[in-house]
Amino acid sequence: MTESAAVAMAMKRGPYLYEIPASAREDMRVAARVYADDDLWSQISQDRSLEQLVNVATLPGVTDAVYAMPDVHLGYGFPVGGVAATRAEDGIISPGGVGYDINCGVRLLASDLAADEIRPSLEDAVHDLSRTIPAGVGRSGGGGPVDKGGRLGLTTAELDRVLQEGCRYLAERNIALAEDLAVIEAEGSLAAADPAAVSQRAKQRGLNQLGTIGSGNHFVEVQVVERVFDEAAAEALGLSTGQVTILIHTGSRGLGHQVCTDYVRRMDEVMARYEIVLPDRELACAPFRSREGQQYFGAMCAAANFAFSNRQVVTYRARAVFARKFGDAGRLRMVYDVAHNMAKREEYGGEEVLVHRKGATRAFGPGNPETPECYRAVGQPVFIPGSMGTASYVLVGADAAADLSFGSTCHGAGRAMSRRAAKRAQTGQEVRRDLEAQDIVVRCGRARCVVVGPASWPRRRQSPTRTWTAWWTWCTKPGSRGRLRG
Repeated sequence: MTESAAVAMAMKRGPYLYEIPASAREDMRVAARVYADDDLWSQISQDRSLEQLVNVATLPGVTDAVYAMPDVHLGYGFPVGGVAATRAEDGIISPGGVGYDINCGVRLLASDLAADEIRPSLEDAVHDLSRTIPAGVGRSGGGGPVDKGGRLGLTTAELDRVLQEGCRYLAERNIALAEDLAVIEAEGSLAAADPAAVSQRAKQRGLNQLGTIGSGNHFVEVQVVERVFDEAAAEALGLSTGQVTILIHTGSRGLGHQVCTDYVRRMDEVMARYEIVLPDRELACAPFRSREGQQYFGAMCAAANFAFSNRQVVTYRARAVFARKFGDAGRLRMVYDVAHNMAKREEYGGEEVLVHRKGATRAFGPGNPETPECYRAVGQPVFIPGSMGTASYVLVGADAAADLSFGSTCHGAGRAMSRRAAKRAQTGQEVRRDLEAQDIVVRCGRARCVVVGPASWPRRRQSPTRTWTAWWTWCTKPGSRGRLRG
């Protein structure tokens, strides 16, 4: 089915819901549903993401429906922003449904500082963050023990402990606090991790990358809370207007990329043995209960533990910078850490399923047992980073999301063009000049690498996520909005 055919077959089920019925193509097992308003639908219809979503609906064991979040765009196999649940008993697991950056995720840190308090030291603090937290393609985290700069060197045996235990191992090394673990998805440690299922090449790529940002759309940003929509939710999360925060976005770096590469190749080789026929080889998969399926799941969980730990070491470094600049007042408390690019075992309607979320994040409500105890009154925190120069949003999950999207929501501002097209449209130096013209401090070693910097102080700006508001009211509840990296 081409993109135009998928659009032609789609039916509007509500003001923010489109559906391509399972009858649209002979091999579809379930319907494909897209959460978008008319403007977003017209944008989504311009790339192959709908065609990819229809292909996902053909996977063995897929159940209920497959979903596209409002920020959906073309990906590898699965569209980015795609959600699909397969039955654990007789369904498949697909590396393409998780993505190359396994457990790419977002973490919010909150300080006790107000914007006016750090204004005099703003540029100096951002400069220190950019020097302390490595960023860019292939950048390593340095060697040796943890020092004042936050460097973390690992032996191969220690790397295996990171892969097996995640942030719990870092707590032993005093890099993670006990209170941190309570507000990380899965407490930063997936029990199904199997370091032995991770190739030596993957381990080699990740050995010196713990505590680094990488490239692409990853970032560290100093922000200020501009506006609170729900006072009770904001109070539960410990956020208030004018408060300085830090948002971190990074994942499993080269290690996760190699895990995906290894298992896409392996599953492509064994699909015929399991009599799996797919419309797109990028959806390469194996039965979840098979040897290959279990090996990938163990390797994916290990890479996810690496990603949790990566964000933890970045947190350690950010805390060191704020302690140097602001003393005791610079303490950074973790609000929450939530992952996207994961496949998680969950239960819906009394059935165990494997929920693939690629470029989508959990949005669990107050009633979900996996919502941290401290947030049971309001729901799990959800972070929606904005694009450069626009606001980000902090929200909380709603119980209704379980029936609407397997407890999922969008993970960012989405993409209006490819990264290559964006680079052709505007150079890194032009982007930097535009941000600095908005009083946004930018520090970056190279024009193409990650921007590390704080947002300008509060002033009214148009939100790029205007059209998502109604979708959020279904799966999340507004909490507070923080201005970030312009």
